[in-house]
Amino acid sequence: MIENPFVVKGYAGKEFFCDREEETRKLVTRAIGGSDSSVISPRRFGKSGLVAHVLETIDNNYPDVDTLYTDIYATGSLNDLIDNLSSAILAKYPEKTPIGKRFWGFIKTIRPYLTFDQLTGAPQVHLDFVSSAQKESTLKSLFDFLDGCSRSPLVFAIDEFQQITEYPEENVEALLRTYTQNLHNIHFIFSGSKRRLMTAMFNDAKRPFYGSVESLFLGKLDRVVYGDFINSMFGKRDRLIDMDALDFILDWTNIHTYYTQRVCHNIFDTGIKHVTIDLAREVCNDILDQESFNYLQLREILPVQQWRFLIGLAKEETVTQITSNSFISKYKIGSAATSRLAAESLEDKELVLKTLSIDGSTYEVYDVFFSRWLERHCS
Repeated sequence: MIENPFVVKGYAGKEFFCDREEETRKLVTRAIGGSDSSVISPRRFGKSGLVAHVLETIDNNYPDVDTLYTDIYATGSLNDLIDNLSSAILAKYPEKTPIGKRFWGFIKTIRPYLTFDQLTGAPQVHLDFVSSAQKESTLKSLFDFLDGCSRSPLVFAIDEFQQITEYPEENVEALLRTYTQNLHNIHFIFSGSKRRLMTAMFNDAKRPFYGSVESLFLGKLDRVVYGDFINSMFGKRDRLIDMDALDFILDWTNIHTYYTQRVCHNIFDTGIKHVTIDLAREVCNDILDQESFNYLQLREILPVQQWRFLIGLAKEETVTQITSNSFISKYKIGSAATSRLAAESLEDKELVLKTLSIDGSTYEVYDVFFSRWLERHCS
C-alpha cells in the first residue's frame, strides 16, 4: 500500500492519477480504432503516467487487446534499441508462456546473452551483430514477430521516442517507418518530452513519420480539477489543507505536475494533520535549500549572459519579448542577438521552456524550483 498519495515517480494506479480524462479517452479510442498516436509534452508534465494510465485502461476494458510498453531514453544506438525491444517483449511474455517460448526460440538464433536488472530483477536481452544488415533484419523480425505472435491486437507504447534521432546510424527513422507502416496487428503510441524533436519528426513533410500519427500535446492540468484532487488526497487520509495553502502551492509550482506533486509529497511526509500556508512555505523553502548546490553548480558552467537570461525569466516568470530593449537592458543581457542565442542554447539544454501559441512564443525557466531559487537569490 502506498502511504503517500502524491506520487513523484512512476505510475501507481488510477487512484493516484489526476484527471486527463479527455486525453485518455482520445488515446484509447485511437488505439482501439487502429490509429497510431504521438504524445508530446514538456518534461515532468505527467506524460509517462498518462501513457501508463491509457494502457491500464485498455487492459481493464478491452480483454482482447494486449498492451506493451518500453522506455528507450537510455538507448544510444540501433543495437541498444533492439536489446531494449527484446527485453520488453521477454518481460511481457515470459519464457514459459506460449508466446514467450516462440520468442525465445526466435531470439536464440542470434546468440543472445541474458542479464537481470539489479533493482527489478527483470530479464535484459543483449545481442551481438556481425553487420549492419543483420541489425536491420533483426529489428524488422522483432516487429514481424509481434505482429504475428497473437490474434489479439497489440497497443505498443514507445516512450521517449525522439531518442532515435540521436543514434549514430543513418536512416533509423526511415527504417522504423518502413518496418512499422505495414503491420496489421500493432498500433503505436509514440511519446516524447523533447517537443522540438518530436514535433519535427511527425510534422516535417520531409521526414519519414510525417502524417503517420494523430498528435496529442499535453498541457497543464486544470487548476480547479487539480486543486480538488489535492484536497481529496489529503482529506481521504484525515488531513486538512487550508484553501490559502492550496492556492499558494498551485501558484508557487505554476501547476507544473511534478513540482506540485513534489511539494505535496513533502508536505504529506511531515505527518502534520493540518496543512497551513506557513507549513507550505516552510516545505518549499526546504526544497530550495536541498537543491541549492545543484543550482550553484549550474552557475559555474553557464556563460554569464545565459545566467543573466535565466535570472530575467525567473524574475518575470514568463517573457514574450526576449529581444525587447527593456528586458535586455534590465537584466544586462547585451543585445537582441545575444538574447536569441541564449534562448536557443538554454532551450537545447532543457533549462528554458518555450511555449508556442496563436499569440506568439513565451519563455520561462524549465525547472520551477530553479526558477524560484533564482528569484530568491539572484539580483
